Amino acid sequence: MSIEVKNITKLYKEQKALNDISFAVSNAEIVGFLGPNGAGKSTMMKILTTYIEASDGSANVNGFNVNSDKKNVQRSVGYLPEHNPLYTDLYVKEYLNFNANVYGTSKSRIEAVIELTGLTPEAHKKIGQLSKGYRQRVGLANALLHNPDVLILDEPTTGLDPNQLVDIRNLIRTIGKEKTVFLSTHIMQEVEAMCDRVIIINKGEIVADKYLKDLRDGQEQIIVVEFDYRVEDTFLLKLPKVTSVKNTHDFVYEITFSTKDDMRSHVFDFAHDNELKILQLNQKNASLESLFRELTS
Repeated sequence: MSIEVKNITKLYKEQKALNDISFAVSNAEIVGFLGPNGAGKSTMMKILTTYIEASDGSANVNGFNVNSDKKNVQRSVGYLPEHNPLYTDLYVKEYLNFNANVYGTSKSRIEAVIELTGLTPEAHKKIGQLSKGYRQRVGLANALLHNPDVLILDEPTTGLDPNQLVDIRNLIRTIGKEKTVFLSTHIMQEVEAMCDRVIIINKGEIVADKYLKDLRDGQEQIIVVEFDYRVEDTFLLKLPKVTSVKNTHDFVYEITFSTKDDMRSHVFDFAHDNELKILQLNQKNASLESLFRELTS
């Protein structure tokens, strides 16, 4: 495993930022760490990158303990924090050269990461002259300088325009073919675009850890039905496995079921048995956004 977290708790005085959380990330896996603001995402990433220590529990990155073997963890990890710290008065190559000297990496590696991150057209400019998207590329290039096995990215797409978003997503997917990528975000679309797996955290606790397909398939199902006259919600609540009924427009209802089985035939039979005329009957897939709201509300 590239990342192993066991029973991590982090206290800030009386406040629990993380509460006994555990998970593991395999090699060359892109995992989205999803949660609302203040859920504990950045705290977990700071623990994994040795910036802070947990109050309890243990964590290993690339086989090295984050408390007892910090230097090897730091050698194994490329980290892009939420607020990308850059020396804006330095040129791109100058900045990367400075950090390459710190890491003890070769000049050829600088050219390699510039090419990989698409910085070649901007490499002659000062960082302060770059757009937000290119500054994020510089941060990624710096995180990749020492060729780490694990890349940890905290909100890597915050503040980017739609074109920049596509570029950074593609870059992260390319990197994820060879390296483990663990990225945090509160934007569901980013997880859907870049990741196969999602870990959802809320109030310091993990509320879901599944592959996206399993997460979608294993949750609720919504049936949209239109009758020829108004039907009381309480009447439709008699359907099997129904959790909620919502009248969305005139005689149109969204009926939510706590199963992945197709419930349209049950709705049809229910309508027939109660002499209701159906004008339309469709299945509506629950989105990751709706699942996120359910799990974090």
